[in-house]
Amino acid sequence: MSTPDLQNGSDRFSVIRLFLDAAQLGSFSAAGRKQGMSPAAASASMQRLEASLQVKLFERTTRQLRLTEEGRLYRHFSEQAMALMAEAEASLHAGTDSVRGVVKVSAPSDLGRNVLMPMLDEFRARHPEIQYALTLSDNTSNMVQDDIDIALRYGQLADSEMIARVLAPSRRVVCAAPALIAQAGGPATPEDLTCLPTLVLVTALGPMQEWRYCSNDEADERRTVRVRRTQQSNDGEIIRKWAIAGQGYAYKSILDISEDLRCGRLVTVLDEYFTDSAPLNLLYHRNRYQPPRISALIAFLLERFADLT
Repeated sequence: MSTPDLQNGSDRFSVIRLFLDAAQLGSFSAAGRKQGMSPAAASASMQRLEASLQVKLFERTTRQLRLTEEGRLYRHFSEQAMALMAEAEASLHAGTDSVRGVVKVSAPSDLGRNVLMPMLDEFRARHPEIQYALTLSDNTSNMVQDDIDIALRYGQLADSEMIARVLAPSRRVVCAAPALIAQAGGPATPEDLTCLPTLVLVTALGPMQEWRYCSNDEADERRTVRVRRTQQSNDGEIIRKWAIAGQGYAYKSILDISEDLRCGRLVTVLDEYFTDSAPLNLLYHRNRYQPPRISALIAFLLERFADLT
């Protein structure tokens, strides 16, 4: 069987399907069988694809087949292309404004569980054919490598290739349960935190035990206090629950604990020092065309978070 001509549009999509199958199955032979091709023809098609792109998509060994960094990037956009084609065909029958398909969303764990999930449920009630692939983590995700459509992140943004929209203003505060403050007395200065029980979030970059604050004087200097790790977790919601239980002081986004503050489960301390802005941002890919499911969810989240402020 001859390999497809990559200049031909329909054959190009066949090769992309073969590439995606090979990436998923980890085998040219298995991908070829799925597409009705011989192992030799499948391997030759992938070689021709790499030659046409002038990049290496796969690392080949005797035991495994895995994607290179370029291969992971090509896989991300290939999956988008195939999904758009499927959506376009479905829209011919359901109308051009049909909102359906899978949206891959990433968000911080505490915010995701307590603020975002009810919003996603509301959006899905409006659009029952939407499905979510939701990742809740306090580690920053790579939107291309992790195949994310939409991400919610606090503070400074490293993904310069992404479009960023501010969802809500926020800042990081030090908070604790009223009972803990009444028991030991609250801190008068940030340095007092070094002698108090503190709850530290651990990320892929290490423990977040350097808490930034403003000097609150004429110099208006940015400083940090290094707290000790009385208890630590890689899950922001665990930190929040420990704080509510009176087990220590936590360094949290005020948006994450807004309901706890309203209900009196937590109170903030040292507000005159912890003043730096750390807004919640919405990130998405810089595409000229966004599928209806993505553009509709972006508009919905911008509207719903605006209602919170």
